[in-house]
Amino acid sequence: MRNRVALAPMAGISDLPYRRLCMRYGAGLVVGEMTHSDPTLVDSAKSKLRRRQDDTIQPRSVQIVGNDPQQMAEAARFNANHGAQIIDINMGCPAKKVCRKAAGSALLGDERLVERIVRSVVTAVEIPVTLKIRTGIDPSRRNGPSISRIAEDAGVAMITVHGRTRACAFKGTAEHDTTAAIVETVAIPVIANGDIGNVGEARRVLRHTGAAGVMIGRAAQGAPWLPGLIARQLEGQSVNPPSLAEQFELMREHVASLHTFYGEFSGVRIARKHVGWFLRHIGGLSEVRRGFNTLSRASDQLLYLADVFNELDRWELAA
Repeated sequence: MRNRVALAPMAGISDLPYRRLCMRYGAGLVVGEMTHSDPTLVDSAKSKLRRRQDDTIQPRSVQIVGNDPQQMAEAARFNANHGAQIIDINMGCPAKKVCRKAAGSALLGDERLVERIVRSVVTAVEIPVTLKIRTGIDPSRRNGPSISRIAEDAGVAMITVHGRTRACAFKGTAEHDTTAAIVETVAIPVIANGDIGNVGEARRVLRHTGAAGVMIGRAAQGAPWLPGLIARQLEGQSVNPPSLAEQFELMREHVASLHTFYGEFSGVRIARKHVGWFLRHIGGLSEVRRGFNTLSRASDQLLYLADVFNELDRWELAA
């Protein structure tokens, strides 16, 4: 990592256009969307888009998900041969469609399988392998320290811990006591993740856990400058978020890049959620969001955002 703040891998969010922006604004590491290790999916349109990389992102971290050690090893090797500089293993996703295939955070319930997968992946590639986990299966079985010890022994270079169990999904408040216990258990770097959205929360979690850094997820939706901003603030720099004008120009650039990356039909639809997060981040623009969501042409979306910014005095922004 270039600094102490990483962008979390988020399916449907941390695609190449978004990672470019977060890296440009100073994120220390940006991890791509998870790609499935199933070889029958390697040539699907979604898989091809998710594994796209370019040289603006350094280092290039690709996350893989699955439950078969051999397939995971082959997926790691495939991605390393196609430009990945880090392989991240997903054992943290709580989504039902992932867990019902005994992948993601569901793997935490089978420590022997965890070891087989991790060893297979580490052996398969010559680049660093990292692991993202949750604190355990459920609040009665927070076996994150045990999983982390297994990962370290197998050769994993870094572990990221989301401060919730699989059963918790994204409910409640993240707890970082287990992350602190993991830091005490292993010698490799540990990154804390979960409910971190500003520099105050980042400092509190770092003090509490002793982690090497933090990972920002949902708080960065609509605010790609946030990981880099927090990173600079942690370094003692007195910096502020981009001005409103800069934020709008950045969002217009992001929307245009989505149109190019996905094509107009899909790009227009994907842009709606990103602009929705951006407008909620500013506050007080729900009517603008509803209007944007009615647009079906790329050019109309870009003109709409420009017009909204030029007439901001018409709208009552949240304090």
